[in-house]
Amino acid sequence: MKASLIAIDWGTSNLRASLLDAHGGLLEARSAPGGVMAVPDRRFAEALLALCGDWIDTHAVPLIASGMIGSRQGWREAPYVACPAGLPAAASQLVRVQVRPGAVLHIVPGIRCIGIDGVHDVMRGEETQLWGAGLAAGDCCVLPGTHSKWAWMGEEGKVERFETFMTGEFYGLLTKHGILGRLMAFGTARPETFDAGVRLGLAQHGNALHVVFAARTAGLMGDIDPQGLPDYLSGILIGLEIASATARHPQRSVTLLGDDDLCGRYETALGIAGVDTRRASDGATTRGQWRVALQAGLAKEMA
Repeated sequence: MKASLIAIDWGTSNLRASLLDAHGGLLEARSAPGGVMAVPDRRFAEALLALCGDWIDTHAVPLIASGMIGSRQGWREAPYVACPAGLPAAASQLVRVQVRPGAVLHIVPGIRCIGIDGVHDVMRGEETQLWGAGLAAGDCCVLPGTHSKWAWMGEEGKVERFETFMTGEFYGLLTKHGILGRLMAFGTARPETFDAGVRLGLAQHGNALHVVFAARTAGLMGDIDPQGLPDYLSGILIGLEIASATARHPQRSVTLLGDDDLCGRYETALGIAGVDTRRASDGATTRGQWRVALQAGLAKEMA
């Protein structure tokens, strides 16, 4: 089938391109380790053309991108749309950058909200996944990652509000740059220590800065061996996240959207917390990009 759109998922670490047909279906996909932070001297056009310049030449179709490419560290900053945020608002605020003469990339804006604590929150990239995940009004969606997002959906597919938890980043910092990692041996899965960590985090979420130190003392006292400590710390941090989120926003069920292995960890932890889970179907990012492109008039879906 004839191509209708080139959809770009351009994050901090990776660059992914999808060639979509007139129904938004995938014709071909490519990827490169050319995330926003890895592009030298801001040569974004060169990086994109190296990955899919032949698609641009051959198909002459619109290009759309979401993710950190629209951040201040990216190609050009796209504005944040205020919540409740839906497709019409995003489509009306696409930012255009020239890839080369005759080829323009349309960057999807991120979204922002103010939490019940009065603190600003932002997301960039995840909003497009949410719009492509087929979520219903009232659904809560959890997107695990470096900065995990908990998002609540409203009417007409709008993102009503969301909260960010720096769970993945804290894990990386604590294990790679802190004393907690000194006793750890990585590479061996220990589900039982992960579960124990989750239970501790859930029970002690009000004492987060104290309880995280258990990932060191459990090793010093010989309660957990070095191979089990990484999963123990992971469980503690995820347990803290879940307890914090559900204390303010009680949830009976959530939808998980993201990396399969990481979603599996959250499934386990949420189950321990008594929260039911389901998985969003694959391809939410490109479906969301396709829906934004349709709303903006960049693509037209065949009957």
